[in-house]
This record gives sequence, C-alpha cells and structure tokens, in this order.
Amino acid sequence: MTLLAFLLGLALGIGVWFWQKHRLQRQLGQMLGTLQRDATSPALPVVSRLRREIAIANQQREMLEAELQIKQWLLQIAPLGYLQVDEENQLVWCNEQARQLLQIDRWEPGQLRLLLELVRSYELDQLIEKTRYQQQPNIREWVFHPSCLDGSAMGDVQALTLRASSWPLPEGEIGVFLENRQPLVELSQSRNQWFSDLAHELRTPLTSIRLVAEALQGRLEPPASRWVEKLLHETNRLINLVQDWLELSNLEKNPSKSLSYQPVELRALIHSAWQTFELLAQTHQLTLTYKGLDTIWIRADQARLTQVFLNLFDNAIKHSHPQQVIQVEVTRLAEDINTLTTSNLATPTLDDRSSFIQIDIIDSGTGFSETDMPHVFERLYRGDASRHKEQATSEHPERSSVTKGSGLGLAIVQQIIQAHGGSIKATNHPKTGGAWLQIKLPQGKASL
Repeated sequence: MTLLAFLLGLALGIGVWFWQKHRLQRQLGQMLGTLQRDATSPALPVVSRLRREIAIANQQREMLEAELQIKQWLLQIAPLGYLQVDEENQLVWCNEQARQLLQIDRWEPGQLRLLLELVRSYELDQLIEKTRYQQQPNIREWVFHPSCLDGSAMGDVQALTLRASSWPLPEGEIGVFLENRQPLVELSQSRNQWFSDLAHELRTPLTSIRLVAEALQGRLEPPASRWVEKLLHETNRLINLVQDWLELSNLEKNPSKSLSYQPVELRALIHSAWQTFELLAQTHQLTLTYKGLDTIWIRADQARLTQVFLNLFDNAIKHSHPQQVIQVEVTRLAEDINTLTTSNLATPTLDDRSSFIQIDIIDSGTGFSETDMPHVFERLYRGDASRHKEQATSEHPERSSVTKGSGLGLAIVQQIIQAHGGSIKATNHPKTGGAWLQIKLPQGKASL
C-alpha cells in the first residue's frame, strides 16, 4: 500500500508539472504572438524566441535612449530657448539658452519647482494657461523685465523683447520655445532714429527750395513756368513725406505725450471726415453707409482720430469701384486689454478697460493681395504697383492714373490707434471682396 501511494503521488506530481509547463508555454506563445515575427521564429523554441525578443527590445530601448540624448543635446545648444512644464506648471526641463533669457539660476535638472517661483512673467504664465486650455499652439511677444533682488544692481538689468511659441504636449505638459527679439528691436529703433535725423536735416533745405520755387513761379512765363510748377509740386510732396515721417517717429517715441484726450462723439467725427472727401466720392458715385450706435462718446484725441478716418476713407475711395458703397459699422464690446496692447505702448487706466468700441470700415474694391496683406502697416510699403496699375487699366480705364501715396498713411493710422491703447487689423471682407479695416478702441471715461 505504501508503494502504491508513493507511485500515485509521483504520477499526480508529474501530471501537475506537465500541466503547469503546458500552461506556461501557452502564455509565452500568446506573449510572443504580439511581437515581431520573421521566417525563423516558428522554428525556435518558445524560451529562445522570448530571449531573442528581449534582446531586440533592449537594443531598441538603447537606440531610443541614444536618440533622446541627441535631441536633448541639440536643444541644449540650440540658439532658441526651450522650457517644458508639467500639468501643475512645474518646470520639468529647460536648456541653457532659456536659463540665460529668463535668468533662471535657482534650478537644477531633475528638480521640480513652480515656474512662477523661478520666472516672474505674467505674459508667459498666461501663454501657458491659454495653450493648455485651448490645446492649440500660440505665439506671444512681450517685453520681459527680469527680477532683481539686489537693489544696487537694478540699473544694470536690461529688459528683453521676447517672442514665445507654445505647444501642447501629452499629460497636460506644455513646451515653450523662446526667441530673443531684442537685437531686431534695437536695429529697428536705430534705423528709425537714423531716418528721423535725416528727415530733420532735409526739412530746412526743402523749405528753402519751396520758397525759391514760389518766388520764381510769379516771374516766369509759359512754358518755363510749368517746369517751376512741377518743381513746386514735387517739393511739397517731399515736405509732406518728411513731415509724415517726423510725425510717425514722434508718435512712436512718446505716444501718450502726443495725444490730447477729450470727449469725442464718434459718429459725428466719422461723418465730418467723410464730408472732406464728399466731392471726390461723388465723382466716382460712391456713398457712405453708417450702421451701429447712434450716439457714442469715447475719450480720445479728436484731431488724431480725424486723421485716422481721413487716411482710411482716402484709401477706400481710391480703390473702390464706381457706384459702390463704403460701409462703417460701430459696435460696443468688452475685451481684455492685454489682447489689444503691447507692453511698450501707452495703456489706458483701469477705468478705461471696461468697454471697447469696434469700428469696421468695409469697401467694395479690389482688396489686399495675399503678398501685400502682411505688410500693409509697414512704413514706406505701397504694395504691388504693377498689380494696381493692371487692375485700374483693365477694369476701370477712367481711373488708370491711380495716385500712390507715400506708404506712411496706414503706418501712421496704426501708430495713432496703438497710442490710444487700441488695435487695428486689415483683411478682405468675405462678402464684398474689398478691404476690411477693423479698429478696436477703449471707450474710456467719456462713456460716463
């Protein structure tokens, strides 16, 4: 009986062992079924196949780690700054360029600290939150003022104009690329200063030339007098160009000092500016339609705003087809002032931020070309002259001599609007196909 019990237990143990081995092989087969297979895989034992797949996985992991190290090294030496934050806005990683731009000196790789503790930048925090909320890339440019704990060294700390491009990442993380725009800003300021100095120097001799031409105009007979008239016309054009440039430079340097605020009734101002061009509009059979608020008061510089509408109406009349309508729509809206102004412009007071006025000026002309659209507010940019000439001669022969301005009109308009704390953008209207200028201005205390 003892021998029989022993043999029965041995047989039962061997059976359990074979069952567990079969179960293990079946589980390994299921695991190997999800892995990459080739022609030699079925011929190998299960354990050998598993070892082979583990070796391949380790090799792939080493390759991915090497690729990751290369990319981190490239980000480390890149001329652009890069930082990455997690879902709680803790700094996960940043390269050396970002540390220099944002002056991050109390953080080490592998350490998690709130970005707000390391970098005091409201604009950067808002960009990250906006990107996380919208789950879309965003771009923002602002003037960054580094914090300084040493009061004696505050004079040595210089502000930087930064441009940040953010990108949403998995698990709520956000990646931000930083670009130092300060050299471009300083180059632009240097160029504008050079042009302003040149304009100052040109104003006196041009005035002298105009005085001489005016004296000669009454003393000469035709045909010599016609040459003097042409000289006087071109001299006046140069004087106006110099004056426009000086005005633009003054607005850019001292936006707040260049404005004289007072309550202005917007609808009356718009109609007053249109009456200046009423005779010219009648010759082309153009009319103005106003839609929106009947009486709207804003706090602004009346002379400067009149100059804005004179420039815009002049452009609309020049590029509109005959027997068409120029539309002006005025609405009230509430917006965050941070979306309308940049940090280097005059910002309205807190009382001025509650309400904004939107003014849409729409014509039925040829509109802006795709190549002109990004440059319409640049100084001395006058668009594709051949395109305008071709359209004028082919579609409207009677207007083949379309006059071209100095290229400073829309630049002055933008500077005046920004000096008021507002914004302006240009596009083509989807229905009329003509130019669509959209202005946003803070209403200010005049609304009270």
